[in-house]
Amino acid sequence: MQDSHKPDLDDSLNVTESHERLLRDAAAVAREKRVDEGGQEPVSNWIFATGGLIAIAAGLALGHAGGLFDYHSYVEPGYVRSSLGGGEDAGPPPVDALKGYMAKGEKVFAKCVGCHGPDGKGGGAYPSLAGSEWAMGPTERFSQIVLNGLTGPTSTGKVFGVMPAQGVGMSPTDLASVMTYVRNSFGNEKGEVVTEGMAAKAIEISEGRANAGTPVTKEELNSEHLQDLPGEPLDPATKVDPVSLAPVEE
Repeated sequence: MQDSHKPDLDDSLNVTESHERLLRDAAAVAREKRVDEGGQEPVSNWIFATGGLIAIAAGLALGHAGGLFDYHSYVEPGYVRSSLGGGEDAGPPPVDALKGYMAKGEKVFAKCVGCHGPDGKGGGAYPSLAGSEWAMGPTERFSQIVLNGLTGPTSTGKVFGVMPAQGVGMSPTDLASVMTYVRNSFGNEKGEVVTEGMAAKAIEISEGRANAGTPVTKEELNSEHLQDLPGEPLDPATKVDPVSLAPVEE
């Protein structure tokens, strides 16, 4: 006799298969109800599919509605974008000659700071350039000191040892700009520009010295170089290119 408390199992029922199906169904229900760590339920795939169809339909509708994003509807025929100003080859704006020469001269003077100091006042074993008679005096004399160095007493009669030559590899632009810088810095206010042409002549004079390659002396300076360098003067207010220092037309 069959126990009424036990299920009446059909012989054709596959218990194992039914159990696996129940487990799969339970897992599917669990996935639908699962909430991830961010607190958001997973979005069903049918929502993505529906959204994509809506986007495609909207794009087609806008395309047939008169060209909402048509470039030619918003730009006049023949329109050309204006230049940013100054042209593609425009460089830095011109500056006054005195300012341009001094800016470059300050960079050249960086090699002199170790002895004469950033304020040009020297100190100890090095003479001051501030108010120096030789720095502020005739340009040929000053140029020969820079190019060749100095031995013996200075303009004050004091001996500081031998100043090494600075002219090796120095271009006329370097010499002109550093002389202009010294003569208009550290309280010096000469207000004049030593031009590249003048500096080129200074280099020529230096190379033609009887004792070329040796430091100059006070006696030589005052007997042979006590004059200004030849050359056409340059108005300090003349506009020049700040890089090449060449005069420019405004």
